[in-house]
Order: sequence, then structure tokens, then C-alpha cells
Amino acid sequence: MKNTMVNVLAVALILLGCSKDPIQLSPEPETSNPVDTTTTSKPTPDTGGIHKAMLLGSDAAPYGYYVYTPSTYKKDGPTFPLLIFLHGAGETGNSKTSPVELDKVLVNGPPNMIKNKTWAPTHPMIVVSPQCHEGWWDRDHVRQFIKFISTTYRVDQKRIYLTGLSMGGYGTFDQLNSYDDNQIAAAVPIAGSGLMNALFTQRISKVPIWVFHGEADKIVPPDFSKAIVPAINALNPKVRAKLTLYPGVEHNSWKMTYTGSGMGKEDPAYDPFAMDIYNWMYQYTKP
Repeated sequence: MKNTMVNVLAVALILLGCSKDPIQLSPEPETSNPVDTTTTSKPTPDTGGIHKAMLLGSDAAPYGYYVYTPSTYKKDGPTFPLLIFLHGAGETGNSKTSPVELDKVLVNGPPNMIKNKTWAPTHPMIVVSPQCHEGWWDRDHVRQFIKFISTTYRVDQKRIYLTGLSMGGYGTFDQLNSYDDNQIAAAVPIAGSGLMNALFTQRISKVPIWVFHGEADKIVPPDFSKAIVPAINALNPKVRAKLTLYPGVEHNSWKMTYTGSGMGKEDPAYDPFAMDIYNWMYQYTKP
């Protein structure tokens, strides 16, 4: 199984290098001043929110997906930040032919926390978890999906955030390095990888990014993560890229990142994990 995964990732790396879009450089995105995200008590889980399954083909989205709307969400109410979560290779499936397949996206990350009623961000967010049915995250389909969700739901267009693990980490990097005009205000790829070149690095540098990886990961080694972050920072971006590594941790570095349980377990030679990723992303906006 591990060899199969490695082979899939190797093929995907080659595919990621085939950028379809022309080279165009747009002005750097605006970012807000960091906001005070400290709280005097731990946020209470929003158990009144709705987590709804949307099967592939039930609407115009290119993927089937789960969508979580906070308890205060109304179709004619205020807008909310949007968090897009891209799953790993083990959660692929086609909910159009087999509806139960969609529940695979509930295995990890924010959708798992919502399922287990432990989702409690300081700032309520719409959380959307698409399911890949094509074998790998297609950059154009992910882009189309984000645009569809951001206009279908009550989304704060300045606060669209992207995160993903393993194959979803690849998909997150790929979304940032493929387009100069992406909608992403901040991104958190976990246990992912990609290809490096001057254009890709320049594009990624336009979006605040915090990279997480296990130092003992043998499925997706942390080499790319350790190379891309200093390469971004060498370009003097508006927001310095961050890298947090976990000593002794193998491929599953995402649970401790999404839940925050990895705080204090990071390698002190890299960026500290002293703030949860949701508050960190919320600091940044993009027009």
C-alpha cells in the first residue's frame, strides 16, 4: 500500500509541473493588520450548526461535498469566513454512484471535529469539505469549486481559507502556485509537497502560508516543506511564510495540527506552534 501511495505521489508531482495558465503577474494581495484573537476562555463548540451532505451531481459543484454552516447562519444574514478542506488519498470516492462514499471526508480534519462536536473556532466559519472522485485534486476543478461555494453560500469574499493534508496538501500548494489571481487569503498545507521553480515560489509568496510536516514522514518526506518556506521568505513577502515541524512524527501530522494538540511538541529550530491555525488564518484578508 505504501509503495502504491509513493508511486501515486511521484506521478502527481510530474503532473503538478504542467501549469496550464499563462504567466501573468498581478499586484500583491492586500492583507489586514493582525487582529486580536485572544480569548479569556476556551470557545464552546457550536453544536447548533448544520453539517449537510451534498452528493456529487446534486448541484453545479464539480465535487460532492459536506458543508457546515454555523448556528447563526441565515440565507439572508451576514457573511462568514470560508474554510475549504482538501482530504487525503484515502478518502476519495464517488458519491454519485455510491452515496455512502461521501462520509469518507469525515475521517480527518475539521469535518471530523464537526462530526465529533469538538469544532469550536473563535470566529465562526463555513466549512466545506469536497470529495475528490478523479484520483487526484485537479487544480482547475478545485478553483471552480471554490468560486462556486463562495457565490452559493453567504461567504465573506475577503476571508476564504484553504487547507489540506497529504494529497490535499499537494492540492493546496498546487492551487497557490497555479494562479496569480486565486481567491485564497491564507493557506495551511499539512504533510504535502509539490514542485519548486521561480514562478511557483513567487505565486505562493503572495498568500500567507503556514506549512506543517512530520520530520519522520517517509510517505511524503518533508524536504519540499523545508525548501519552499525559506525560498518564499527570500522574496521578502508581505507576510513571512511559516514552517512547523514535529520531531519523530511520521505521515499523520494533521490530527495534532487541526486539533491544536501538537502545540509544544514542535521542533524549536522552526516556527513555534503557539497559535491555532484558524485564528492565524483569520488575521488575513484578501479583496
